[in-house]
Amino acid sequence: MLLLQAGAKIKRGSSISNWVSSFTYLLSPQHQFEFKFHSFPSPVVENTYSADLCSNDAINYAAILRSCIARRAIDPGKQVHAHMLITGRGYNIDLATKLVNLYCVCGYLSDAHHLFDKNPKKNIFLWNVLIRGYAWNGPYNVAISLYYQMIDYGLKPDNFTFPFVLKACSGLSNVEVGRDVHENVVRTGCQNDIYVGAALIDMYAKCSCTSDARRVFDNIRVRDVVLWNSMLAAYSQNSCPEECLSLCGEMATFGLRPTVATLITAISASADSAALTQGRELHGFSWRQGFHFQDKVKTALVDMYAKSGSVKIARVLFDRLMEKRTVSWNAMITGYAMHGHSNEALDLYRQMTHPDHVTFVGVLQACNRGGFLELGRSLFDSMVRDYRIEPTVQHYTCMVDLFGHCGEFDEAYGLIKKMTVEPDAGVWGALLNSCKIHGNVELGEVALERLVELEPDDAGNYVILSNLYAQKGRWEGVAKLRKMMTDRGLKKSVARSWIEVRNSVHSFLSGDVSHPLSDEIYAELDRLEGLMAAAGYVPNTSQVFHDVEDDEKTRLVCGHSERLAIAYGLISTPPGSRLLISKNLRVCEDCHVAIKFISKIKGREITVRDVNRYHHFKDGLCSCGDYW
Repeated sequence: MLLLQAGAKIKRGSSISNWVSSFTYLLSPQHQFEFKFHSFPSPVVENTYSADLCSNDAINYAAILRSCIARRAIDPGKQVHAHMLITGRGYNIDLATKLVNLYCVCGYLSDAHHLFDKNPKKNIFLWNVLIRGYAWNGPYNVAISLYYQMIDYGLKPDNFTFPFVLKACSGLSNVEVGRDVHENVVRTGCQNDIYVGAALIDMYAKCSCTSDARRVFDNIRVRDVVLWNSMLAAYSQNSCPEECLSLCGEMATFGLRPTVATLITAISASADSAALTQGRELHGFSWRQGFHFQDKVKTALVDMYAKSGSVKIARVLFDRLMEKRTVSWNAMITGYAMHGHSNEALDLYRQMTHPDHVTFVGVLQACNRGGFLELGRSLFDSMVRDYRIEPTVQHYTCMVDLFGHCGEFDEAYGLIKKMTVEPDAGVWGALLNSCKIHGNVELGEVALERLVELEPDDAGNYVILSNLYAQKGRWEGVAKLRKMMTDRGLKKSVARSWIEVRNSVHSFLSGDVSHPLSDEIYAELDRLEGLMAAAGYVPNTSQVFHDVEDDEKTRLVCGHSERLAIAYGLISTPPGSRLLISKNLRVCEDCHVAIKFISKIKGREITVRDVNRYHHFKDGLCSCGDYW
């Protein structure tokens, strides 16, 4: 602990009133701290609790500590604590709470906890301050432990306690403890408190329990914008963009003015659902409401336009940002990488001064899309060496994908063996997909073995290796995998594609006949099939896992969800207009070939955003170069 001597202003024998005026001067915004320090034992190790501190002293000390807390000024705060000790005045429970609060907000949690333990009289405020400190800074399990200790101590949690401990549950994704806390919320009558409700919604959202979050939201009678924002974020975080946008519209009917957080969440949901029209409406609305100076909103719009295929608009907004934060650069770099604009992404990276781990995920993806093997190696090494960024599983996935796509399987597999984190399904999936591209059956079998351990119920992994076996004419391998899938009751994941036409999103499943224009859609597909066949298209039915005749396999392939969405777009939009399709899975090989034919036959630019990347089809070609 450090004892302050600041020139002639503050001396060891100074009165408390002099300390107050001196600290007020030194803590004011226009002054900087210019202190000389001497060593002094840490006051938090002493048991100095005193109920005899005179009220004037307490008021003066409290005023100084409030200033220290507001400025997060730990060193002056320590001197206040030290002065209280050397003058022998001690401190009361209010000052103890302020000291614990100071140490917490400044990140000195062990000191805060030790001081907390030294007080024999603990009230709810003191408990809440320490619980909050751990809920904000971790370890989260300590905050939860303190919550239960407080109850055992005989105190009843209040509407300040619950949000803190629920935040700790969110940090741990511990829904079991969260439900227990929820029960206590109801018992104590705090269930209608806005901030407790928001914390409950956030906890359930972080634990992927969106239905529970919605029940909490619906059961609160009076909702402010904070609560609405919490529920919107819950949907957005759990890949429910359509529900998020629907709730956003509902919020508008209640006459609540959106905040920056509202707009960012809604714009992000538009990006995730590829609802460009709704995103544009939100863009216009945010400008009309005076949010056009908010860089956070602009960054969300950059991300939305990039994900919706309008990269040029995204770049215009990016260039107009008054302050380009790292998250803004990342949004634009990642957008370029997703669309295969590798050089543009890398040019932006070279202009950055403070890249972070997200930046390098984007630039490594750009290297992968562009096939820049040597540059990818160099950037990965630079990330670790120059920026001291520890590689995450996402960085390793990008590198394995890059090595694999370039046919460098020894390097790809060697990197997996040297990973400093446990390889996940993304890493092995990247390797398996590369094996399929280059026909590496042996390593593909190794990758599938690991994937089966990690994702035993994901049928897509079996399908990839089965297709690889089929390419090599190893039909016994195909039969073996199909039997494994049958024995385990596995089926291919349900593919879904969607397209937005005239402010409405239309969703399709493979073989879907539920759309009101289903007859017209299939009639358009039949016309396309004839035109494509005349142009040289031959269906690839190797990915059909049903034991049916070839004609039936062809029919199944032609009814894939992306083709239904494209056919609907063709009959519902003016000739020559661009179509934007989104799909929840990877585009199959046959559909990829078919869409190239369609783009040329119909003279349309067709953009398909699948789970991996964007494919821009134009004049019979795809931007991926058939390399995805």
